[in-house]
Amino acid sequence: MIKFGPSGNSMAFSEAGYTKSEDSAVWVKNAGLNCFEYSFGRGVNMSEERAISIGEAFKNAGVEISVHAPYYINLANPEEENAEKSYAYIINSAKKLKLLGGKRVVFHPASQGKMKRDAAVDLTEKRMLILRDRIYENGLDDIMFCPETMGKLGQIGTIEEIVRFCKLDKIYIPAVDFGHINAREFGSLKTEKDYLDRLNFMVDNLGYEKMKHFHIHFSKIEYSAKGEVRHLTFEDNHYGPEFAPLAKALKKLNLEPYIICESAGTQDIDAVKMQKEYCDN
Repeated sequence: MIKFGPSGNSMAFSEAGYTKSEDSAVWVKNAGLNCFEYSFGRGVNMSEERAISIGEAFKNAGVEISVHAPYYINLANPEEENAEKSYAYIINSAKKLKLLGGKRVVFHPASQGKMKRDAAVDLTEKRMLILRDRIYENGLDDIMFCPETMGKLGQIGTIEEIVRFCKLDKIYIPAVDFGHINAREFGSLKTEKDYLDRLNFMVDNLGYEKMKHFHIHFSKIEYSAKGEVRHLTFEDNHYGPEFAPLAKALKKLNLEPYIICESAGTQDIDAVKMQKEYCDN
């Protein structure tokens, strides 16, 4: 079943006086949503006891939880020592996710840096294979690891690159951030066909079974000549993209992804809007 939910807690959550992640579960459920993404963006600092406590709250609320691994992962870093840190960030995120009771780890693959694009992508692919081996060695192969499409031109993470990485093993499922795609392609997502072209490319290359329940991030994003600048809310009428044509494309292809809203401070409100848009189409 398709799922909708926010990335982290919104301004309204804080304004209502809530501070604990355990409260997020009921907050999301009461909004009529059924998934939530917890961010380890600044580091995997959660204790095992806390992870179990949060996991119980989400289990009791019937809300699925995923995690976003630290933002500074870079599998194309030329230094092996730094690559080892990136493996550890992803593995540690997955270990905490298991305690939380979730099944999906989203991560940023890499940055190009001073390398030529082809060399950076090749190195990322090599490191994704090493990461795969670490995942199996740690008994974490029952989790979906979701490399994300990225919004800045200097980041590794075009649709084509993510598809290439996800072909490496069954554990890799694409995290498609349509706001990122729209930003790095300077406003390319406007019509249902725009979405269908990209979704069909992924289905053709990865297969329907891998794509049926893939991961989505969605928000409107401001962009410049270098791609992504900042996340916006659904009130923005300039940058886009719009969700309605994506909803139609998902229905047409019978895809039922896990859709996380990353709007700036209104992620729960905008997730509800997406869910309604989907149900009304």
